[in-house]
Amino acid sequence: MSKKPTRDIEKIYPLDEFVAKLRRLADSIENHEPFEIQIAGERIYVPVRAVYNIEHEREGDEEEIEFQVRWTRE
Repeated sequence: MSKKPTRDIEKIYPLDEFVAKLRRLADSIENHEPFEIQIAGERIYVPVRAVYNIEHEREGDEEEIEFQVRWTRE
């Protein structure tokens, strides 16, 4: 397994692109298929064994919901 550099980015997408990505992700999960997505120029391959969770954060007047997908590279 090759060592990949650490990466922590946040990319804002237009609403229609965000919806399309969520829809593709949901379809992949529902069909038990791997998911591929390109984020800020890098193609990411999400395996079927990934774990999904939803996180809610609140600080002051701001609230945030994060849909998280986690896995370990093999």
